[in-house]
Amino acid sequence: MDSATIPADSMMQQTRSNIQMFSRSYEKEMIKQIQNSHSPDGREFDVKVLLYPIEDIFHHYTPSDILGLGLANVTRSQSHALDDNTLERSIRGVVELLADPINKISSKISSNCLSGSDAHTTTLELFKILSSYSWDAKVVIALAAFSIQWGDSWMQYQRRPQFMTRLAQYLLNQAHSLKPTFEALTDLIKAMMDVTKYIVEFKELPPEHITSNMLEIVNPSFIYWTIRSIVTCASQIVNITIRRPEYIASTKEANELSSLAHVVSNIHSHLQKQLTLCNQHVAFQKLVRLFEETHIDNINILKALVSAKEDQFPLFDGSTKRKVSMDVLRNKNVLLLISDLDLSNEEHFIVDQIYTESKQQPTTLESQYEVVWFPVMDRTTPWKDEKRQKFEAIQASISWYSVYHPLMLDPVVIKYIKEVWHFNKKALLVVLDPQGKVVNPNAIHMCRIWGNMAFPFTSLKEKELWKETPLTIELLADTIDQSILNWIVDEKYICLYGGDDLEWIQRFTKTAQAVAAAAHIQLEMLYVGKSKTRGTVQKIRDTILLEKLSHVLSDPTLVWFFWVRLESMWHSKRQHGKSVENDPIMQEIMTILSFDGNDQPWAVISRGRAEMTEAKGDTMLQSLAKFEEWKDHAKKVGFVNALSDKLYELHTPEHCNHMILSGTTENILERVVCVECGRPMEKFIMYRCCN
Repeated sequence: MDSATIPADSMMQQTRSNIQMFSRSYEKEMIKQIQNSHSPDGREFDVKVLLYPIEDIFHHYTPSDILGLGLANVTRSQSHALDDNTLERSIRGVVELLADPINKISSKISSNCLSGSDAHTTTLELFKILSSYSWDAKVVIALAAFSIQWGDSWMQYQRRPQFMTRLAQYLLNQAHSLKPTFEALTDLIKAMMDVTKYIVEFKELPPEHITSNMLEIVNPSFIYWTIRSIVTCASQIVNITIRRPEYIASTKEANELSSLAHVVSNIHSHLQKQLTLCNQHVAFQKLVRLFEETHIDNINILKALVSAKEDQFPLFDGSTKRKVSMDVLRNKNVLLLISDLDLSNEEHFIVDQIYTESKQQPTTLESQYEVVWFPVMDRTTPWKDEKRQKFEAIQASISWYSVYHPLMLDPVVIKYIKEVWHFNKKALLVVLDPQGKVVNPNAIHMCRIWGNMAFPFTSLKEKELWKETPLTIELLADTIDQSILNWIVDEKYICLYGGDDLEWIQRFTKTAQAVAAAAHIQLEMLYVGKSKTRGTVQKIRDTILLEKLSHVLSDPTLVWFFWVRLESMWHSKRQHGKSVENDPIMQEIMTILSFDGNDQPWAVISRGRAEMTEAKGDTMLQSLAKFEEWKDHAKKVGFVNALSDKLYELHTPEHCNHMILSGTTENILERVVCVECGRPMEKFIMYRCCN
């Protein structure tokens, strides 16, 4: 069976299999031969500029146009102006420098094609001629030589009427049989151009950001298959235009071209993906370096974070509902609120609270900052109406600035936000000083604890604030209910309690009030709920109000704020190296968080800014129920101190504490000790629904 009777699909598959077999069987030996011939002399040439005239040749001289076959041209992938003086001078300069190797390669390709030498042998000979040039120069020189042969062949065909009469008649007669060949030639030339461009682009990556892995992406086999494809294309042109007019392209030749186009296109796809990753790596490293440098203001940093491009107004001003330029942030402290499109009402509440307060007193030092919302969007899912509506609803509701559109945050910037600033769904508040330096990777905890007192929201300020903040009931609750401050001034006894056991709450509040009356003290009680089970807490809150058992927080959001603020104290303390073993405030925080995590009721009772004690619900209720046993002791040492002694007396070593914090990587510690016995706690990871 000759090649003409073999089905086209089978023959193409057979050819590709032969190429793949060649690749598997001989690739090591082939690469060894190529590398042995590779001896660059260190000269560097701007070969990229040669791609412009090469593309023009392939674009203007196409057999498809001449024959009117209606085939797609090898179009230019990028516009360029050859009449530009600078570009033209650059091209002329490189052509003069590389004229000798281009002519040698052109001559070698022509002579070997006419003599019938096989493509593999010819390709290896070309590598020997090009031994002193870099990998990118090798392939561009070979492509330039072929483009000259290509253009010259079709130009002669157009300009020689006698030759055209004979050959054109033949070509027109054979147009139908030649169409697959021309289609395959067109596809292969396009693939060769694409691969060459990417090889050149890899060479142009900034050397200071190149890793060893990136250097290995363009391997010699890619250069081999590109140059071999050039040789094969040249051979086909010789057969059609020079060797003999009676030449009829067989299905075998067309399939060989198509198979090579398939191989080179796969190389192109691989390089395209790898170059995208490399460009992202380079852009990422540039961004890292930019943040390490010193700047006179913050504009360069902000413009690097928001890809404005031609848009001169990349920000949305929440106060005026208009687009504005980056200049509104120049030389200001800037707080970047980073979240996904599910910015919670609670996080919105906290930032809005401090921002609104700062703008009400615009002349104070604490008001000299701006907030910008950075919406980090999941780009694996399309930008549809649901996403757009969610984003626009949040953007319309905020009074500070926001990035005008989530797509203005480049993937590299998102990578930086996630890898350097450790963003993982939980909102962050990254602080930039007026020069664009990051002075706090996450000030959200400071804002929850101290509000605008934390200005300028630096890590140093956070450390100073902790030195000035004692462990009192004021620390725990003054920001959630202003009555606390009044009760402290009036020297009243204050009880904070929580949990979702309504029966215990009813018994505890009545018992505590009875004991307060018996001890002749003024006791104010405030229910702060529970970190989870919001629906249950709301029902309990309604019952407390109905039965007038105690005070409750005025807004359900404040219940959330109490607990998340307590967690923020935990994180803030940890950022400064504090632990249960060495810090009394940390002990108090973890004690209350453990009460909540154990799903048990609890209570804290204090007086003024010095006396405070706490316990689990049952222990606290039991101690109060036995008031008659320690009332005389209370007259001597004070009510809170006597209660504390009684709690210690009733304390048993049997316990099982655990603590649930919001799920972020910053919560995972190698060692946490129990606040009751000081022994290391066993570590688990718990995921819990917050409905």
